[in-house]
Amino acid sequence: MELFLFLVTICLSLAFSGKCSDDYSRNDFPEGFVFGSAFSAFQWEGAIAEDGRMPSIVDTFAHSGNGSNGDIACDGYHKYKEDVRLMYDMGLDALRLSISWSRLIPNGRGPVNSKGLHFYKNLIHELKTHGIEPHVTLHHNDLPQALEDEYGGWIDRKIIGDFTAFADVCFKEFGNAVKFWSTINEPNIVAWALLATVLLHVGWSNCSKGNSSTEPYIALHNMLLAHASTARLYKQKYKASHKHNGFVGITCFAFWMVPFTSSEEDEMATQRAKDFLLGWFVVHNYLEVLHPLMFGDYPNVMRRIVGKRLPKFSEEESYLVKDSSDFLGLIHYPTTYTADLSSPRQGDYASDMHASIIPFGNSSLVNVDLLPWSLEGLLEYIKQNYGNPPIYILENGRPTNHQSSLNDAGRIEYLHSYIAAVLNSVRNGSETRGYFQWSFMDLFELMEPNYTYGLYYVNFSDPERKRSPKTSALWYSCFLNGTTNCSEELSASSSPGLFSEKVPI
Repeated sequence: MELFLFLVTICLSLAFSGKCSDDYSRNDFPEGFVFGSAFSAFQWEGAIAEDGRMPSIVDTFAHSGNGSNGDIACDGYHKYKEDVRLMYDMGLDALRLSISWSRLIPNGRGPVNSKGLHFYKNLIHELKTHGIEPHVTLHHNDLPQALEDEYGGWIDRKIIGDFTAFADVCFKEFGNAVKFWSTINEPNIVAWALLATVLLHVGWSNCSKGNSSTEPYIALHNMLLAHASTARLYKQKYKASHKHNGFVGITCFAFWMVPFTSSEEDEMATQRAKDFLLGWFVVHNYLEVLHPLMFGDYPNVMRRIVGKRLPKFSEEESYLVKDSSDFLGLIHYPTTYTADLSSPRQGDYASDMHASIIPFGNSSLVNVDLLPWSLEGLLEYIKQNYGNPPIYILENGRPTNHQSSLNDAGRIEYLHSYIAAVLNSVRNGSETRGYFQWSFMDLFELMEPNYTYGLYYVNFSDPERKRSPKTSALWYSCFLNGTTNCSEELSASSSPGLFSEKVPI
């Protein structure tokens, strides 16, 4: 259970703090390189039953326990103008956000909710007015509960048509202002780590249903087809007719893995795990989650081990999926060890890869070693093995205890070192074109509510959800504005109380 939680939790962090050196600046990056921040609709908006919005599966899951929920979250639905102003003051180039499917089309299909449509038009307009480029994710894990109840969501092929229709509404209504579209967030993690018996049934609340030996594969297969269908729609209906001139990609959760020992068995297990966890989705050996998107089929090792349980692409589907992404979105947090599992259980995805995933070093659910070389290694691997596609790092960040000091020096060290790794990769030829810090403010974190990633502290006990800048917000703003010595700038510009203040409880 601890291993499962480690893998499905993105709330992995590090326990470092200290003053970082200013050995590079924003000006060292190529012209046009994008720096931004990010949040998702469910974690930021709140207003879950307001103005026609209907439940999503994450609403159902959040309400299945006795703890906190996202009913109000950051109240971004009402405070979006204030938040965009903070982004503008910080100097963000871009914001990664998502559209709540159940706010825009409450039942998953059918009539568009005019109030939901109005909200997203206003939000996007506010961003554009302030010079902030919206990078929109269409599906950030919040499937409408109505579609889950009707046919099981991602495990039924009906979802392909419904998702494409939802995307069509977004392209039509927002496409004049939005140039960058990510179809589906973390399909490899949604399908695998949540194992279909959790996410894909009754909004994560009924784990007695489902078949973990087949449904993760079916769900991922349908996500890939939904992505490809959506990409084709955009290119044929909007781009080819010169209505819009944007880009469509997909976003993958990207582990970096190293063998637990130097043995040949662990080396092979590491490659198998890379094939299953990443290659499943897009590319050749490592991002095999990328393999179908490049080659139109799954990796051979998956075909060999999974056999008939792994869905097949028809010739038309293979053509549709291949080369369907204009860019690759990467979400990167943990590095893990991988060890050979000599006697695996048979017949379920968690054991099919015949490998054990082990936390690296002193890592735990909310503490992980500072390993910027892992991101650099990941980007180099993609460059060397998958044709060096355009990449946007759409999530990378560090959580801290929500009730800790606003002086989050450890987060500054994390950002400084990982942005430096990106710069090294770009200098070595990687086509990485943007970096988005997760998250702009403290959000409702589903897996570990007591640990948040925000540059801004949000007081969830305050009905007004007051936002307060952390030291990292000042550092990131300093960096974004091209200051060459951020440490001195911080000392001179920030109030003395900020560095020692405890957040209100």
